[in-house]
Amino acid sequence: MKSLDIVLRFVVILLVFLLLPLVVGQAEHKVMAHMQSRLGPMYAGGFHGWAQLIADGVKFAQKEDVIPAAADRRVFQLAPGVALVPYLLVLIVIPIGPGLVGVDLDLGLFYVLAVMGIGVLGSIMAGWASANKYSVLGGMRSAAQLMSYELPLVLAASSVAMAAGTLSLPGIVEAWQWWWLPWQAIGAVVFFLAGLAELRRPPFDMPIAESEIIMGPMTEYTGMRFALFMLAEYVGIVVLSFLTTVLFLGGWHGPLLPGVVWTFLKVFALAFVIIWFRVSFPRLREDQLQRLAWVGLVPLALVQLALTGVVKVLVG
Repeated sequence: MKSLDIVLRFVVILLVFLLLPLVVGQAEHKVMAHMQSRLGPMYAGGFHGWAQLIADGVKFAQKEDVIPAAADRRVFQLAPGVALVPYLLVLIVIPIGPGLVGVDLDLGLFYVLAVMGIGVLGSIMAGWASANKYSVLGGMRSAAQLMSYELPLVLAASSVAMAAGTLSLPGIVEAWQWWWLPWQAIGAVVFFLAGLAELRRPPFDMPIAESEIIMGPMTEYTGMRFALFMLAEYVGIVVLSFLTTVLFLGGWHGPLLPGVVWTFLKVFALAFVIIWFRVSFPRLREDQLQRLAWVGLVPLALVQLALTGVVKVLVG
């Protein structure tokens, strides 16, 4: 029975890993279309182009897999997997309901933050291995962004772990109280923005910046390898939304509806906000990007840590 339970948990996690990014991708098509007053894809599959992402997948599968002659072939081939697989490993420890988690690690938050940092290495590897100056520039921008935004991300997550008194993600959700919403609001904003920057989503998409460096680290990629980078981006949106929900929005806590429903409602609401950001804000310049991290988010994260310490002492 224990083996069956492990298999079922893995199957559920794999389904979430494969299906939710497609839902978010389709939502991005439609939300952006409405916000920008255009139709978007409407024909594939019939009703509102519901099968457009499936059609895109078939298109990518049919494309030729090209590797530049001067590229480091092994690193070039490994990079998409390095960008994608860490997000699958993170989903294993994220709870979606009471007792509904792949593996409940005592150091779950530490594990999540460590593994998420690996995903960015995929872009750095792709840029370096492509033997293309634009790709290398994109990879260096990815590295600079990782170093800048990893610190506020970790500091904001540390604040909520301090408040809960545990590094276990289910433990954090169980310790959560409604009054944490205003108390941890600064940390939530810092964590969410830093997570967006690590995903290289607009307005933090300097490593890609198609108007400047074509497609950054992905410039030389075609076919399914390029599709894996795109999938990694949408899986990253799902993971960031789950983590923000679990750490700062109470996870499965909510009135009337089942806990799992509340988790997914919060996740999709955050995914909508991420899409909204893409439509609403222009890309930051490199100096603005670094300034936001070091002058804005890091001090705010430290303020949140200090506030959490004060409240813990007073309440304790």
